[in-house]
Amino acid sequence: MTITTQAIETKYIKATNVTGARIKATAWGGSITIGYDYALDAQDVHRAAADALIAKLGWSGTYAQGGNAKGDGGYYFVNVQGA
Repeated sequence: MTITTQAIETKYIKATNVTGARIKATAWGGSITIGYDYALDAQDVHRAAADALIAKLGWSGTYAQGGNAKGDGGYYFVNVQGA
């Protein structure tokens, strides 16, 4: 089993005149942007973006979610499986 050690960072991208609000999840392995799901609370929509990136990259494991020290409303996700 391979343990992925790349952190995932999510951030909120505000709506424009052309596109709605979005959440972008980024790691060294790649990134993905999803539309903001207003049926979810803020933590859960960031989790959904991280989960989408995890699926896109074919990663597995248990990811812990923590606040972003930058204060921009984003979150970090790290794989804690096997830690």
